[in-house]
Amino acid sequence: MGRILAAADIGSNTAHLLVAEVLPQGRLRRISDTNEWISLGEIVGRTGEIPPELVQRLEKCLGAFVRLSKLHNAEGLYVFGTEAVRKASNSAAVLKALQAATGVRVHLIDGQREAEIGLRGAWIDGEGPTPFSLAEVGGGSAQIAYCEAGPSIVREASLPLGTGALIARCGLVQPGGALQIGDLQALVREALEPIDFVAGERLLGCGGVARGLWRALHPDGDPWLRFEEIDYLLWAVGRLSGDQIGQRFQVKAKRAATLLPGAVVYREFMRRGGFESIQISRFGVREGAIMEMAEGKVKGWRP
Repeated sequence: MGRILAAADIGSNTAHLLVAEVLPQGRLRRISDTNEWISLGEIVGRTGEIPPELVQRLEKCLGAFVRLSKLHNAEGLYVFGTEAVRKASNSAAVLKALQAATGVRVHLIDGQREAEIGLRGAWIDGEGPTPFSLAEVGGGSAQIAYCEAGPSIVREASLPLGTGALIARCGLVQPGGALQIGDLQALVREALEPIDFVAGERLLGCGGVARGLWRALHPDGDPWLRFEEIDYLLWAVGRLSGDQIGQRFQVKAKRAATLLPGAVVYREFMRRGGFESIQISRFGVREGAIMEMAEGKVKGWRP
């Protein structure tokens, strides 16, 4: 039997806990995979801070994560916050409140560190030709990295292209329409203009937004999405309401709202790098954090 470990991220769309068993040969077996949709990226994008009612929700959510980690006999629980927490003007006070309420320290990681552990997780099932580009779009930001054999990150950038941030910045509504899609594309292309390393043998995508696109387009589980498929998804969701998107593509209502901005960002990554397809990994930052715990690179709180 392998080691049982837990990792949770307070992301810009969700607060998400993974409890998993680390198996031989770098494999993982998910034991518990649970999340709560918080929409921090959109809220922080509009207000600049995390409001008191959301701090209370996060305290309850983190308390539930602690109880689940204990229930499954996890050796350790590593919790980290990403872009929305980084960007919030009251982030220090929020982290202090969460630790006071639960006893758990939330580690605030930067964009480079987020890309590193995302790569560690994505490589579990995304191993393949190198060099390659890694893309992870969240609710508050998007990480893009150029990676070589190892795998190791040679260059990376964190861009303000998270789905929640884009929804807040552009005032997105559903149906989006051609005008809103055009504004989104222009904004994403402007953000990508200084980036000269979206290249390599392939594009590997990870994270919740990428998996949302994958589930919407490939319920059969095929991990490769073609440019034309994402182009079709963009055309379709631009014409539909949130409820219609959920029904047609069999995704939850909150996730349905991310398909339009998510499709725009990934489409522009592919267009910029000349990629005909993108490989979607089932794994990402939480799996990467658990693997690093197993390797002794990070230490988690002991439940």
